[in-house]
Amino acid sequence: MSTAIAKTKYEVVIGLEVHAQLKTKTKIFCGCPVDFGAEPNTNVCPVCLGMPGVLPVLNKQVVAFAIKTGLALGCEITKHCKFDRKQYFYPDLPKNYQISQYDQPICKGGHLEVNGKVIGIERIHMEEDAGKLVHAGSDRLHGSDYSLVDYNRTGTPLIEIVSKPDLRSAEEARDYAQTLRSILRYLEVCDGNLEEGSMRCDVNISLMPQGSKTYGTRAEIKNVNSFKSLVRAVEVEIERQGEILDSGGKVVQETRLFEENSGKTISMRSKEEAHDYRYFPEPDLVPLEISQSWINEIKETIPELPHQKKIRYPKDYGLSADDTKVLTDDRNMAEYYEAVVRLGANPKKAANWLIGPVTAYLKEHKTDIINCCMTPVQLADLLGFIEKGTINDNIAKTEILEELLGKGTNPEEIIKEKGLAQITDEGALKSIVKEILDQNPEQLKQLKEGKEKVKGFFVGQIMKKSNGKASPAVVNKLIDEFLK
Repeated sequence: MSTAIAKTKYEVVIGLEVHAQLKTKTKIFCGCPVDFGAEPNTNVCPVCLGMPGVLPVLNKQVVAFAIKTGLALGCEITKHCKFDRKQYFYPDLPKNYQISQYDQPICKGGHLEVNGKVIGIERIHMEEDAGKLVHAGSDRLHGSDYSLVDYNRTGTPLIEIVSKPDLRSAEEARDYAQTLRSILRYLEVCDGNLEEGSMRCDVNISLMPQGSKTYGTRAEIKNVNSFKSLVRAVEVEIERQGEILDSGGKVVQETRLFEENSGKTISMRSKEEAHDYRYFPEPDLVPLEISQSWINEIKETIPELPHQKKIRYPKDYGLSADDTKVLTDDRNMAEYYEAVVRLGANPKKAANWLIGPVTAYLKEHKTDIINCCMTPVQLADLLGFIEKGTINDNIAKTEILEELLGKGTNPEEIIKEKGLAQITDEGALKSIVKEILDQNPEQLKQLKEGKEKVKGFFVGQIMKKSNGKASPAVVNKLIDEFLK
């Protein structure tokens, strides 16, 4: 059965559990640094290695980041909450239990609006991450023949954001995850780097007959770490479950893994229930008592969020919804744009440049707006020179922009050094305009007959003759005068 057919027969029900690694300097229960890419097993200590006799000490910043996220998502902050032990054995979990939260999570309720649809948030809870297995060996037929364990990630602080089963397609799940990542980045609580594993998704999927009110049996796909994989994994699982149901079988509640190379989901283990983990209150940590004054203090640090900017930009700057979406996805880009506009740049012109040639350069050089050399002042100055007619768009893009982005040079200095200023003197341009018109009598005849498109040909030839320095406005004016 194809995915398309499955969707017509069954309603897809999806919930996401997003694990976001928090941007703290140290781990959740010890002083070891959180440093991606460090040599294996160097950012460890007796606490995060689960040695006998050690005690965890809670990192206050972890709690603050969890509260901040909850407030941004409209959650209720639980003023009295606790940590719990979640028991399970896995090679990269040295204590054989994970300190997490069970029945008293720090945040409850909440919602996230995605493309006009409200997706419910069930809960947000704090927990520690496990380590990482590095599969190795040379058995090409059966894959890796042994694994190494890197405990650097053990004890890294996480928040798990659990959605309600309100998502109804792979694309909706992707858009939800992308919107959530944008908010986490705005809040500066998580860098959202899926490639490094600092944001991962567990996807719960079930099918129910169209029109039914009873959810089907769900399967969970663990640790999806890219938006592309998220869509593929959901589509594959929809097809798999649809075929089982059509053949009269029953979907088994289980945990599965999306295998990138084969494009299939593979069974890992039967799905655990809460009682399988044997939760009980963490005896080495006292319950948390969170004051309203601290919540209020954290609330004051929340910036204007993407959805708020998406409402304001069209009103304040006259931008389209598409342009607004691109500019507001990343906080640094949005703040850069606003700084350029505050310096006097035309809002639409600034948006076009940032979305177009600037973004193209950033992608090509694998960098971002915050790490390039061009300041908002320099871009505003460049756009000002275009507005005044000192240079044209083409000269600015081809001769100046790359140097600004790569070296941070003053645009006025570049214009002077390279002699890039536009020729606006009508006297100097009249002879060039006349020469080009005289050299192309057939096109001139067409222009006189009212074929306005031919004017673009003449403007292009005149610009070429002047090495791109002729002012297009003056050239157009002179052509019109010659036609009278």
